[in-house]
Amino acid sequence: MNISHLIATYGYWTVFALVGAMSAGAPLPGETTVVLAGAYAGRTHSLSPWIIFIAAAAGAFIGFCISFWIGEKGGYPLARRYGPKVRLDERKLKVARYMFDRHGAKIVILGRFVSILRTYTAFLAGTSRMQWRRFLPANAVGAILWTGAYTLGAYLVGDSLLRVSGTLAPYLIGAAVLAVAALIILAQRHASKIAKRAEAAYPGPLE
Repeated sequence: MNISHLIATYGYWTVFALVGAMSAGAPLPGETTVVLAGAYAGRTHSLSPWIIFIAAAAGAFIGFCISFWIGEKGGYPLARRYGPKVRLDERKLKVARYMFDRHGAKIVILGRFVSILRTYTAFLAGTSRMQWRRFLPANAVGAILWTGAYTLGAYLVGDSLLRVSGTLAPYLIGAAVLAVAALIILAQRHASKIAKRAEAAYPGPLE
């Protein structure tokens, strides 16, 4: 896929489509698309960085909404029906719902910036039954911050941002893995306490 050619040919629609599809869970280079579009605008001035930002933010927002809806309508029923077969019992579903109820906005916003999590954050939020009224503003904030950072950086710095991003990628991934591992260890240490709080918050069987 020649993203640069698509940007030069279809402009803002390429940005909207690829970022939206990536945010919905498709394995497409949405992040790279924003960087290349911003750099292209900075070099040629044939595209407006403001419209790139709007197109990317709209795609990111809508894509996350689609992923969230899929998780809510499909992921949750599947987890309820087949979860016990893969050790995802009702207790763990309650813990996941409790965490998203308490920290869902932070997870949705910060998950946008971690490539490992970006594909699954909205889907997991939907599967954990995070409320739409809390998900939508967090999704909007995350989309605006993430899109703004990459669009502005690419427009000002150009293609070098893509090279720097590629150079830093292993370190960022390593940092993300360490952060996730730390969270898992912390969650395990407090698992029983969190489980009790989740049970108190959602007594009885889940609907």
